[in-house]
Amino acid sequence: MGILKSLLRAATWWHGSTLNTQFYTWRKGTKVGEDNEGNIYYRNADGSRRWVIFNGEAEASRVSPEWHGWLHHTYQEPPTERPLPRKPWEKPHQENLTGTALAYAPAGSIRRPDPVERRDYEAWKPE
Repeated sequence: MGILKSLLRAATWWHGSTLNTQFYTWRKGTKVGEDNEGNIYYRNADGSRRWVIFNGEAEASRVSPEWHGWLHHTYQEPPTERPLPRKPWEKPHQENLTGTALAYAPAGSIRRPDPVERRDYEAWKPE
C-alpha cells in the first residue's frame, strides 16, 4: 500500500473505510453478516450502533432493503438470522445506476448508442 493510498484512507471515506473506522470496527465491532455484494455489516456489543463496511465504492444504494431495515433499527434481527419473506414477483436488489453508462435511456435519447428518430416530438421554431 502506497503513501497516497494511506493518506486517502486517513482523510476520505469514499475510497473505502477510513483508518479510524477500521480501528473502531476492530475494537468494538461484531460481524453480523455479509450481503451478495461483499458489504460487511457490524454492530457494537449492546446493539445500539450498526454500520456497514462497503466492498468498494461507498454507495448507499448498494445496501439491499433487508440490510437497510436492519441498519435503521426497523428489524431487530439481521437478515442472516431471520430472512425477510420474498414474494414471487420481486426482482433482485439493484443499485441506483443513475449517472452511469448502465442508466436507463429511452429510445429517443441521445445517450443511447443507437438513437432512433422520434416522430412523437416536433421541436419548437420561432416564427
